[in-house]
Amino acid sequence: MDKEFYEINKDILENEKFNELKKYKHHGITRYEHCLKVAYYTYKATRKRNKNYKEVTRAALLHDFFTDEVEILSPFKRFASHPKYAVENSKKYFNISKLQEDIIKSHMFPIGLTIPKYKESWLVDLIDDYSAVVERLSSFKLKLATASTFILGLILNIKKF
Repeated sequence: MDKEFYEINKDILENEKFNELKKYKHHGITRYEHCLKVAYYTYKATRKRNKNYKEVTRAALLHDFFTDEVEILSPFKRFASHPKYAVENSKKYFNISKLQEDIIKSHMFPIGLTIPKYKESWLVDLIDDYSAVVERLSSFKLKLATASTFILGLILNIKKF
């Protein structure tokens, strides 16, 4: 992580409530790691092209800032409604702009039904989707590799008999 990225997000990364995201699994990694990845990719994509890159990077970091309040919901309800909770937490713990609110609220489009209003919102939505797919595939590959190794081990042990 580079120094500027950390400085832009220092208060979020050091926030006790935000750090609770480390307890929750998300696409095979923790929700904290997922948010960090999406924010870092956003930072890299916007830093040289966008005058709002700091604001956009912070919103990307907060896009999945929900904890216990959503965990009790069924997986489908959590999937569709968590942006609302992420906006509420972001407002409660940080001062967010209208742009940041839109980025967080619309990051699940089209599933979340909130259409992004800004090009930055579209960008974070796409980066989040990309990250989720890569994380899911990585998790699946790891599970497949583990299962393959286990099966190969069984076969090799059976041949010893």
